Amino acid sequence: MSENDDFYKKFSSDSSGSKKFKSNIFIPFVSGVIGATLVIGVAFGVPNIRKSLVTYNPSNSTGYNESDVSNTGVVDFVSLKDYSDTAVFAASKILPSIVGIKVEYTVTSNLMRGMSQLAQAEGSGIIISNDGYILTNNHIINSSDSSVYYEVSKATKVYVYLYNDETPYEATIVGTDEETDLAVIKIEKADLTPAELGDSNSVKIGEFAMAIGNPLGMQSSVTSGIVSAVNRTVTSEDGTTYNLIQTDAAINSGNSGGALINTEGKVIGINTLKLSGSGIEGMGFAIPINDTIDIYKQLIEKGKVLRPYIGIGGVELDEVSAKHYDLPTGIYIKEINSNSPASSSDLKTGDVITAIDNTKVSTMDELNDIKNKKNIGDEITLDVYRNKETKQIKIKLGEKP
Repeated sequence: MSENDDFYKKFSSDSSGSKKFKSNIFIPFVSGVIGATLVIGVAFGVPNIRKSLVTYNPSNSTGYNESDVSNTGVVDFVSLKDYSDTAVFAASKILPSIVGIKVEYTVTSNLMRGMSQLAQAEGSGIIISNDGYILTNNHIINSSDSSVYYEVSKATKVYVYLYNDETPYEATIVGTDEETDLAVIKIEKADLTPAELGDSNSVKIGEFAMAIGNPLGMQSSVTSGIVSAVNRTVTSEDGTTYNLIQTDAAINSGNSGGALINTEGKVIGINTLKLSGSGIEGMGFAIPINDTIDIYKQLIEKGKVLRPYIGIGGVELDEVSAKHYDLPTGIYIKEINSNSPASSSDLKTGDVITAIDNTKVSTMDELNDIKNKKNIGDEITLDVYRNKETKQIKIKLGEKP
C-alpha cells in the first residue's frame, strides 16, 4: 500500500469476510451509454416526529386499549392524520431545495482503437445558498474510471434541474473531495430556496426518516422509513471508510446527493450508499450533515479541502503479522513520499509507528483520526520502533497536495 497517509486499503492475511461485505456496497446513481450497452457504475450510494409539530394529547387520542380488540381480529379505526400531515409538511418544505443532476461523460473503448461514445448519469443535489451553490456527492460528477475494456472520463458537462422546472441549467464544478465523497457545483440563478440544515448529532435510532432525490430519473421522489442506526462504519469497495447514518428509507439509483430529512424538513444527511445483493433489503446510508459543513465551505472558498499531511506509505501490522516478523503491532513504513514532512524528518522505511502524541495506534485509520484533528503546521510526536528500540520523532505537519 502506498499513496499518501490518508488513503490505505486494509492489510490482512485473511480478508474474505470484508471482501464479501464490500462487494455488496453500491453507489446509487444510474448511468446509461448512448449507442452501447454499458453500465458505468462507480462503486458506491429520517425524519423525527418533533413535539413542536405533533403533540400527544390523551384527551383526543384514539390510542390502543384492550377493549378495542376482540377475538375476531377486528380493531377500531385509528387516525394517522397527524403522522401523514407531518410527512406532507416535511416533504413540501424540502422539495424546492432538491435538484436533479444529469452529467455527461466520455467513454473510450480500449478494444476498439480508442472509439469514444457519450455516456450519461443522473443523481441528486441539495441547494445550500440562494445564489446557486449545490451540495452533492463527488462520485456523481467526479467518477472517472478505467478497466481493460474502457476508460470513463470525468464529467464533461453537468446540468441541474430545479423543482417543477424542466429547464436544464448548466453547472460549473466548484470543488470536489474524494475522501468524503462530497462536491459542490454552482448554477447561475438567483432567488433559489436553500435547504434548512438540521443537527445530525442529535439524531436518534428509530426516528422517522424521509429520503428525497432523483431515483432512476424520477425527479422529486420521496420515500420514508426510520433511522436504523447512527455512527455506522461502512467501508466502500475502494477501501475508504465512512461514518454514516443508516436508514431503511428506500435509496435507489439516482438518489445519491439527495437529502435525508427529519420531520421539520431539515436535512440531517446526504444519501450516499446502499447495500445491495441477494437477501439484502432496506439498508441505505447517508453522510451526517454536520460532517459536511466545514467540507463544503472549504470547497466553496478554496476549491479543495485542506488537510494535514505526513507523507508516508504504510502497511498495518496486526498481532499475527507482527509476531511473525518479530515486530510490534503498528504501522510499518513501506515508503516515504518525496518533498513531504516525513522526508524532512528522521523517519526511515522499515520503521514501525506505534503511537502518535502518546496515543497507541495500530491502523492507518487510528493514525489519521488523530492527525486530521490537527492543523497544518502543528507538530506531532511519533513513537517509532527501529532496531529493537523505540524512539520519538517530531514532525511538523504539512499541507496535503
